[in-house]
Formats: sequence, C-alpha cells, structure tokens
Amino acid sequence: MFGFDLYLYGLFIALGFILAGLYLYKRRNALGLSNDNVLDLIILAVPCGIIGARLYFALFNISDYVGQGNWLNIFRIREGGLAIYGGVIGGALAFYVYSRRKKVPIGKLLDAAGFGLFIGQAVGRWGNFFNREAFGSVTDLPWKMGLTRGTDIIYVHPTFLYELLWNTVGFILMHIISKKKKNKYYGQFFLLYAAWYGLGRYMIEGLRTDSLFVAETDIRVSQLLALLSFSAAIVLLLRNHMRGSHFPDGWDDPVPAEGPIGDTEDAEASDSDDEDTSVSENGDNLDKEAHDNTDMNDITENTD
Repeated sequence: MFGFDLYLYGLFIALGFILAGLYLYKRRNALGLSNDNVLDLIILAVPCGIIGARLYFALFNISDYVGQGNWLNIFRIREGGLAIYGGVIGGALAFYVYSRRKKVPIGKLLDAAGFGLFIGQAVGRWGNFFNREAFGSVTDLPWKMGLTRGTDIIYVHPTFLYELLWNTVGFILMHIISKKKKNKYYGQFFLLYAAWYGLGRYMIEGLRTDSLFVAETDIRVSQLLALLSFSAAIVLLLRNHMRGSHFPDGWDDPVPAEGPIGDTEDAEASDSDDEDTSVSENGDNLDKEAHDNTDMNDITENTD
C-alpha cells in the first residue's frame, strides 16, 4: 500500500494498541482518569514505546549500529528489532513526565499501563506465530508446533503461545480484582502486572532460542530483567501490605467529564468557598457568643 509492504506482525501490534486504548477509555472512571488523560496516554505510549523498544534492542546489539554508516541502521525499524522491555521503560518515562506536568499521581497512570500492556502483549504475540519466530527449543509435547526447515520439519515449544496465554490469564485476574474494588493504593495494579509478567517471562524465556544475552555471557537479558521485575514487585507489594497503604482522601471523587484530572482551579475554588463558609460560620458563632454574654451581664446587673 503506497509503496509499503503490510506485515501481519505490524497489524497485530496496531490492533493490540487499539484494543488496549478502547479498554482504558471504557474503564477510565474506574481507573480515576478523565477522557483527556486516556487520550494523552495513548498518544504518548505509541511513539515513546516504539523508541524505547528500538533503543533497548540496539543497546544489546550494539555492533550492528556502530561504525561508519551503521548508525543509520537504528532508523530501519521496518527491518525488525524491537524489545518489549524497552517499550515499557520508554512508556514509563513518558508517563512520569506527564504526571509531573499534569499533577496526576504516577501510580494511577502506571495502573492503566498495566492493563494496557497485558492486552497489547497478548494480541501482539500472534504476530510471532505468523512470522514463525519467538519459538522455543525442540520438544515432543502434545502441543508442539511444527516448523519447516528446508525439507525437514522440526517440532518446538510455541513459547509465543505460552506468553499469550499467560498474559491473558493475568489480564482476566486483574480485571476481576479491579471490579471487586480490591485495590488499595495507586500503583497496585502495575505491581501486580510486573510480578505476574515477570514470573511468566522468566520461565518462558529459558525455552526460547532467540534471546538477547548480556555481553559474552550466557545470561539472558530478558530473563534477568524478568527476575528483577518479579522480585522488586513482590517486595513492594508485601511492604505496602504490611504498612497498610491506602488511597489518599478523595481518590474516588467523580472524574470531570472535560479536561485532565490534574486541573486544580476548580479544587482551589472549592477550597476557597469552604474557607469562606468556615469564616462566616465562625463569625456567626462569635456574634452569638457576644450577644449571649451581653444578656448574662444584663441579668447579673438586674439581680444585683
């Protein structure tokens, strides 16, 4: 189309973005976000996620991007080379900047990202199936996947399918928890995402045959990060549970239909009205006390 080839992998990634955006827009009130917040996050997530995913991949394949003329390879995204962890990092940094500018709690944005990532990753993994990639080692298990290699057929672990199913189950569980209002503080859902995805990715990555490795070692980058993500998320979840972390006052106030939730003018005006009411009430009380005291003096004088 218009001189470009359309790839199924790209279409599934785009579909994942769209479905994640629709879900977040549908549940924006439950997540404490306004219409503008959700649209802003979608606009930020796409470019920042792609840039982060590309830079992450290039960092661990640096030899392909250094040297005379090779640095231009980093712009050839259509030739492949994106890593999901880089996309998460890129998106998280963009959300942090947005939270500071709009005065929206970063935990609230990350919670939304957790739901969106589960959906996007589950749908996007179908692209690996059509690309015949992201598969595992040879196996004879009943659910093995057959791949042609020349005139031969090999049977391997469908690791893309393992991760797809793992993410789908994680999304369903988180959706149920959110419906029952079991969340107690901002960022809880993102920690649940990091713990669940980290555990699954750690186990699945060990079966894959296309992993990125740390320098010249046998340490798989994604497996190491998955273990760190899982461990950190579990520690934070336990710490917050023991501390009894909870939402700040007013966390469930209605979200305005227009404008970002970070706007403070209405809140300031409301506070001002409260102060005026308080001053008025105090003034009325003082007048009442003064009047009562005067009456008591009159009574005392008359009695004397």
